[in-house]
This record gives sequence, structure tokens and C-alpha cells, in this order.
Amino acid sequence: MKFTIALLLIVISATAVLGQDEKPPAEKYFSDVELINQDGQKVRFYTDVLKNKVVVVNTFFTTCTNICPPMNRNFEKIQEALGDRLGKDAFLVSITVDPETDTPTRLKEYGRRFHARPGWMFLTGKKENVDWALYKLGQYVETKDDHTSIFIIGNEPKGLWKKAMGLAKAEELIKIVEDVINDR
Repeated sequence: MKFTIALLLIVISATAVLGQDEKPPAEKYFSDVELINQDGQKVRFYTDVLKNKVVVVNTFFTTCTNICPPMNRNFEKIQEALGDRLGKDAFLVSITVDPETDTPTRLKEYGRRFHARPGWMFLTGKKENVDWALYKLGQYVETKDDHTSIFIIGNEPKGLWKKAMGLAKAEELIKIVEDVINDR
């Protein structure tokens, strides 16, 4: 009897320890790869960028003269529509597909062009880390010119993820962002 109770306590203790160490499904999927923001600060992709947040994510590169400027103008309009809710109710996340060129300094200057405020994060980092984060988002490309014009709008706590054309009318994108914030 004592042996059975002792064994049961060991099993319960082991289960409790394993349960505490288990990562949330979103962290397991997205991973916590290290990236660098426009201020040169190291951030973890899941823990610092996605966890417990509503995010709107796009991909771009600073030397792009084609689709990146109009997509980031749409981000600027989303930022305006969010007003004081930017950085509280929703975050904008722009990830470069050219991390070898797009240093934190270049990202910061690029953000100024679009009047980025706190709550709009620009990310770069080691190429393999950026590629992995992009892969997990379904946005990895072999060459920077092949990147998509898709915005990913996610409500991580609710597990709600949507895609939208980044070149759509800003009003349509704002409506999708509002729906995701409000979990509709």
C-alpha cells in the first residue's frame, strides 16, 4: 500500500513538472527565435512579438520600390485608424526579407518615412533566424523580390489568424483588423 501511494505521488509530481515546462501550442509552432528590432534590441519572436497580442504582420525590404511602399502606406493608415490603441489593442510588425541589408539603423530610418509610432515594430536579425520566422508565418522566400503582398492578422490569445491582400483598400484592411481585435 505504501509503495502504491509513493508511486502515485511520484507520477503526480512528474506530471505536474512536465505540465509546467510544456510550451503553449503557438510558441511550439512559431518558435522563440531571436530577432532584432529597429532600435537594435534583441527580441524573441513568440514571447516578445506575438504572445498575448493582436498583430498585423507584413514582409518588406527597405530598397524595394515596387509593392513595399504602398503596403507600408496601408500600415500607416492602419496605424492612424488604431490611434491610441496602437501598441495596446494591436501591434504592427514589419519583417524584412533582406536582413543582410536591412540593419536596425536602416529599419529605423524606413520607419520614419512612414511615420511609425511605438507599437509598429520593424524586425531583422541573423538571416537564418529571419528566414525561420518567415517560414513559420508562411512568408519565406528564396529571393527578396519574390516576397508576398499578404498581411497576416492574428489574435494570438484567441488562436485566430487571417490573411489579407496588403494592397487592398486601406478601409477594407482596417475592417479586418478591427474584426480580429474584436474576435469576429
